[in-house]
Amino acid sequence: MKLLEKMMYVEFFMIVMAISVVPMSYGHVSRIDDVAEAPGSDDNGGLDTAWYTARATFYGDIHGGETQQGACGYGNLYQQGYGLATAALSDALFNHGYTCGACFELMCANDPQWCVPGTIKITATNNCPANYTKTTDLWCNPPQKHFDLSLPMFLKIAKYKAGVIPVRYRRIRCTKTGGVKFETQGNPNFLMIMPYNVGGAGDVKAMQIKGSRTGWITMSKNWGTHWVTGVVLTGQGLSFRVTTSDGVTKDFINVVPKNWGFKQTFDGRINF
Repeated sequence: MKLLEKMMYVEFFMIVMAISVVPMSYGHVSRIDDVAEAPGSDDNGGLDTAWYTARATFYGDIHGGETQQGACGYGNLYQQGYGLATAALSDALFNHGYTCGACFELMCANDPQWCVPGTIKITATNNCPANYTKTTDLWCNPPQKHFDLSLPMFLKIAKYKAGVIPVRYRRIRCTKTGGVKFETQGNPNFLMIMPYNVGGAGDVKAMQIKGSRTGWITMSKNWGTHWVTGVVLTGQGLSFRVTTSDGVTKDFINVVPKNWGFKQTFDGRINF
């Protein structure tokens, strides 16, 4: 083959390869862009972190009086790591207790007379129940989205005299110190487990328990953040499988020794 013919052949071959390769490369890049822009594909996984509107009030005193205990079933919020960075949620947000443990970021919005700049981060630990006998100030009645904050948290975003303020809020991932904790309650025929200090999404969607002589047993939600089983597991070591609302599941293996008792708390050692 003459030199000129060889050069023409090589040039034609390169053009053919370019035509075949470019569309493939373009298609690959396009798919990556589609995935990058898809909702829920960021670091928050399945957690909806968009901003929404609601209202907020406060309850209790400056020391957090009346904010302890509550409809989620937590006890001493100081000992359990929540402190005063908490809120009672209206029924529309509380979701029959399935939102217990979820974390939120709030800011006072569109009320310059009463708003204080900045945001707060709180954990849902209680329910602000609906009151159908009232005709005004129906903050916690469906379908209102409302946060009843501890007084110290309210004062971080608004002035005391405001009483009630419009807020913007969003879900955020919970950052907790140490492992998930599991508290045993109930009796030998009705074992109730309360998980707390849950990181990640924070709110528990499903739980399973496993004795050292059983397979995994699905637990039922009882109230707040309490999960129960009627299977007798006394005298067995216990493991837990916890699924949070964003679909993440973690196993906490051999957390409870076989000589456990009721009203005890055990450290799961890992977190979300």
